[in-house]
Amino acid sequence: MNYFYFPLEEWTNMFVDDWLIPTLGGFFDGIRAMIGWVLDIVASILLWGPPELWAIIIIAIAWKTAGRGVAIFTLIGFLYLGSVDLWVEGMQTLSIVIVATIFSIIIGIPIGIWSAKSKTADRIIRPILDFMQTLPSFVYLIPAILLFGLGGVPAVISTFVFATPPCVRLTNLGIRQVPEDVVEAARAFGATSWQMLTKVQFPLAIPTMMAGINQTIMLALSMAVIASMIGAPGLGNIVLAGISRVNVGLGLIGGLGIVVLAIILDRITQGLNPKKT
Repeated sequence: MNYFYFPLEEWTNMFVDDWLIPTLGGFFDGIRAMIGWVLDIVASILLWGPPELWAIIIIAIAWKTAGRGVAIFTLIGFLYLGSVDLWVEGMQTLSIVIVATIFSIIIGIPIGIWSAKSKTADRIIRPILDFMQTLPSFVYLIPAILLFGLGGVPAVISTFVFATPPCVRLTNLGIRQVPEDVVEAARAFGATSWQMLTKVQFPLAIPTMMAGINQTIMLALSMAVIASMIGAPGLGNIVLAGISRVNVGLGLIGGLGIVVLAIILDRITQGLNPKKT
């Protein structure tokens, strides 16, 4: 007999079933509707018009930001997606990644700045980020299903939670790494706190922040694939179908599609970094 048994499972289920969902169900429905609306808009834009149009646009962006080599790889990658008939699935995955990354940036950068400016906030936020990064990715799917159902919306929510910590951490690091003599010089010229942030610290921290955004995008892509287990559309469904049917070929073409998107997104975001390496 275990004399130290703690009924955490029962208490958690009681909290969720008896209070959380009955009390805040309308709030979660509102979030689901808002995120679903944004996701539908992004997916509709990416799937609007012929695939060749978007391929040309993204290839041009790759050429402008990352150079000719990446543009050629992007062309080959899109030819691959088209040849195996995965363009729609690729754009569905990309839409989830884009929406989750947008929310991660909108929320993560202000939190990172706040934690860099306040030691108290940093002490509170740091363990939360540790928890978010160390919790197994599959565990994120459970509350997402419970609160938001199946489909693309819970995929965006779980992806957002999983991918936000790098954005917060590297924004914090970038602000803290601004040379103290630069800060003192700006303060000596009478810069206000807002001017210090927007005209001194933020511009100098952009290279580090862009590295955080790059990592956020990569984590978002990996989580968007895992989220196929809860009904998220896209390339993850192809890989999941290959696993379920023990179909090596199907799993391979889906996996290669994910690799293509990952490399393209990685190189383009690296190219956007003003401090290129």
